Amino acid sequence: MANISLFKRRQQRVRTKLRKRGLTKPRLSVHRTGRHIYAQVIDDAEGTTVAAASTIDKASKVKTGADSAAAADVGKRVAEAAKKAGIKEVIFDRGGFLYHGRVKALADAAREGGLEF
Repeated sequence: MANISLFKRRQQRVRTKLRKRGLTKPRLSVHRTGRHIYAQVIDDAEGTTVAAASTIDKASKVKTGADSAAAADVGKRVAEAAKKAGIKEVIFDRGGFLYHGRVKALADAAREGGLEF
């Protein structure tokens, strides 16, 4: 386990806890890079992506994808897309990313948009 990066260890720990809770609800998966942030609502029972939003979408109204305002915009848009698909409750999957900054801004905006987690 010493050869695994801290990011991968956090990612494994988060995914293990999600599996223990069961796959009864879809999960809101977040991925961020230095330039963009991405969010997907995934139904693991069927193996399909139900809703998605990112800063590279044409619907994105932000100047840069690397700040909290852009993450909040993505959170609102993914919440709207999930509500259109009939999903109200999700499990938040932050992957190996720490819950602060852009990841937290996306989660807060998704909650404001109507998703419950």
